[in-house]
Parts: sequence; C-alpha cells; structure tokens
Amino acid sequence: MASTASSPAPVVIRISPMAHLAVVLFALALLSIVFAGPGWFALLLLIPVAMSVAIARYRTVADRDTVTARTLFGQQTMRWEDIDGLRFGRKAWALARRSDGSETSLPAVTFASLPVLTAASGGRVPNPYD
Repeated sequence: MASTASSPAPVVIRISPMAHLAVVLFALALLSIVFAGPGWFALLLLIPVAMSVAIARYRTVADRDTVTARTLFGQQTMRWEDIDGLRFGRKAWALARRSDGSETSLPAVTFASLPVLTAASGGRVPNPYD
C-alpha cells in the first residue's frame, strides 16, 4: 500500500487586517490638514494609501522546507537549513540569522507566533512555550 504523505499547507503570518482601521483614522485626521491647506496638500493622502499597501503586502510564508519574507518591494526565500536561529531585537518582528552571518527580517513574526512557525518548520524553530 502506497503512502501519500502530503506536506501541510504553508503557514502565512501577516499583519492583522485591523491595522487598516488605524490607517483610516490617520487618513481622517489628515483630512483636516488637507482641507485647511493649499490644494497640493491632497498629496498627503498618499501616505495612508502607502501604509495600507504595506499592511497588505508584508508577510512571512513558512512551510516545512523554506521561509519567505515578503516586503513592500520584494521577497526573499531561505531554506530552514540556512537559518542558524531567530532573534528579537528592538523591532517587534523576528530576525532570521543566516549561516553567513547576515540577518533578514521576518515580517509579522512575533514571539507569540513562534508556535505556528514550529509547526510549519517541522520543529526546526523551537517552541518557547513548551
């Protein structure tokens, strides 16, 4: 009997969609400046648009073999074997320390999401809650 062991679906860790609410509130606050100033102040409304695009785009996708960090203008895929460990610096997001000494930010990966990465990586990322 042939075993069809399929690997689990990739795990996607992204910024909470509730962050768009903060962007809407920021845009409403900007409207008072836009309406009070000259016409070119309307360009200020591009800031909340850029913030919303960033919220929608930033994410980390992890599966058993690789982890992909997607940023505003690109993405970087790494194999788990090339990652020596994760650390948390002054930023809220994890930094993946690679074998060559470089570090890559993992968008939206917080200390609380490490159990999700543990499951997705097949145990390569230790679960700090165990």
